[in-house]
Amino acid sequence: MNATRKNATAADGADGAEAKSANIARFLPWQEDLARDWLAQRERFAHAWLIHGLAGIGKLQFAAAAAASLLCEAPRDGFACGACHACTWVAAGNHPDLRRVRPEAIALEEGADAAAEAGEDAAEPAATGSSSKRAPSKEIRIDQLRALESWFNTATHRGGWRVALIYPAQAMNVVSANALLKVLEEPPPRTIFLLVADAPDRLLPTLLSRCRRLPLPTPSAETSRAWLAAQGLADADAWLAAAGGAPLGALRLAESGEAACPAWLEQLLLPLAKGQGSDIGVLADQLEKLPAAQWIDALQRLYVDLMLVGAGAAPRYFPALAEPVARTAARAAPARLAETARWLTKQRALAGHPLNAKLFAHAALQRVVLSCQA
Repeated sequence: MNATRKNATAADGADGAEAKSANIARFLPWQEDLARDWLAQRERFAHAWLIHGLAGIGKLQFAAAAAASLLCEAPRDGFACGACHACTWVAAGNHPDLRRVRPEAIALEEGADAAAEAGEDAAEPAATGSSSKRAPSKEIRIDQLRALESWFNTATHRGGWRVALIYPAQAMNVVSANALLKVLEEPPPRTIFLLVADAPDRLLPTLLSRCRRLPLPTPSAETSRAWLAAQGLADADAWLAAAGGAPLGALRLAESGEAACPAWLEQLLLPLAKGQGSDIGVLADQLEKLPAAQWIDALQRLYVDLMLVGAGAAPRYFPALAEPVARTAARAAPARLAETARWLTKQRALAGHPLNAKLFAHAALQRVVLSCQA
């Protein structure tokens, strides 16, 4: 993986991450016009914005670039200049008027120093006197928001904006979401909250009511292909299809080590298309070695294709499997496909739990095979 591609995909959670120019996040090509128009209204900004859209289109990239632009002391055409004192601090990750609030697990993935971030969004040891630490939290905890109180109560460092970047917003539990709601009901002056979410419907309705929405559109296939080509990715169309048209998602999938259409998925589907049973044991051996979230995501995309084709539409994610998908969909009962798709969604929530990987894969594959039989 070359350096350009690595920089382009280091963190967007679910979303890719900050392309860097002088270590300042820049808006992606398909974001620039929207960002320019939006930032032109900065003096009349709402105090809280919910930035949302399809996973893998660069929402965190947009929010990080927006934060840099809002803090910049000499913006150029509304965007961060990359050269002023504020931009230098943002690039170094120590601007006093910028806070990132995200789960500790994501902070560690991004290379944050947990010790340096203690009191902001780092975890502490599980118990005094214990040599072991608890697993990094995958939630945004209430103490992370409480740690911002003193920050809210001080003046901004250079008289400009103060920006709190919260992502992914759906990682807040009910307690932490209510804590943020109380802050947004009486927002501190000169403070802008940028919340990033794939799924706004998973946020508290009362929290949604306190935010202005900024939906980010999915770039066109032509724009995405051009950007992926610039990242050095071959066969962009297949990867874009597998990612549902999201370019950063396509790049992340390409770097996962699998093909755009995983070989194990084809091994599963081809016998089903012929009315035969798949060798679940062999497939479970293969899936055992993969992260559960990875293969469940692939199965979820397969079920979307099965239901689309069953309704007379074209497959969205795996066009290379169009024929076996069509034959399988013709055999299967639509209600059973829909039921299994919902079941897979529930299993996706369990993907990070310490389950027996092989048994988990075997149970999922058995459910898939049963749902695809006549």
